[in-house]
Amino acid sequence: MPTLEIRDLHVSVETKEGPKPILRGVDLTIASGETHAIMGPNGSGKSTLASALAGHPKYTVTSGTVTLDGEDLLAMTVDERARAGLFLAMQYPVEVTGVSVANFLRTAKTAIDGTAPALRTWGKEVKGAMENLRMDPAFAERSVNEGFSGGEKKRHEILQMELFKPRFAILDETDSGLDVDALRIVSEGVNRAKENTEVGVLLITHYTRILRYIKPDFVHVFVDGKIAEEGGSELADRLEEEGYDKYVGANATATA
Repeated sequence: MPTLEIRDLHVSVETKEGPKPILRGVDLTIASGETHAIMGPNGSGKSTLASALAGHPKYTVTSGTVTLDGEDLLAMTVDERARAGLFLAMQYPVEVTGVSVANFLRTAKTAIDGTAPALRTWGKEVKGAMENLRMDPAFAERSVNEGFSGGEKKRHEILQMELFKPRFAILDETDSGLDVDALRIVSEGVNRAKENTEVGVLLITHYTRILRYIKPDFVHVFVDGKIAEEGGSELADRLEEEGYDKYVGANATATA
């Protein structure tokens, strides 16, 4: 069973004042088919974890290990991590002017798989996935994310997830900025990907509303750069009622 294992991970970010520790010893194991929700207050390091796993150059791993099926993920370049099966749905998807969605998707799929997908079957697959996500087919000819609304950008992220079929998907606040309908459609896309590929999901969120559609197997409360408590979906329900006050003491410091 494919497994993503994080052990005692410490990460810092470079600032004008020098390196600033963000993650302070994260331990987490995600197996194929599992959904893990990471919740926590602003500044707790949730998005830093996502960026560090994806290989963002802004963040430096100072100690700890991350392995994917026993292979050292941290020794891989960003593109090698993608080919190994790691996918990141970004909190703020970027615009890529001059590159059409259709060209981007096929080029990325080719880079991940090592061979170009057959045009006839690929076209049908893309069209079907876009229809499921209620995306206008005209979006395929538009530049990547250029002029897209927040919801359209997030649907495009999940479109990539469905088409690229990663082993593990990190969804960094995919629910932010979505209205009720878009949230449901995006969540349905994630659930379809899980059903079709048994992808392991690391879902980063502030709120429980997305967890009404994407049911987590495990919930982890992130505070001050580490996991403060773990549990099942009932923990998310409790956080909805109680918030994070019990975890954030007078000595807690913002970390991201």
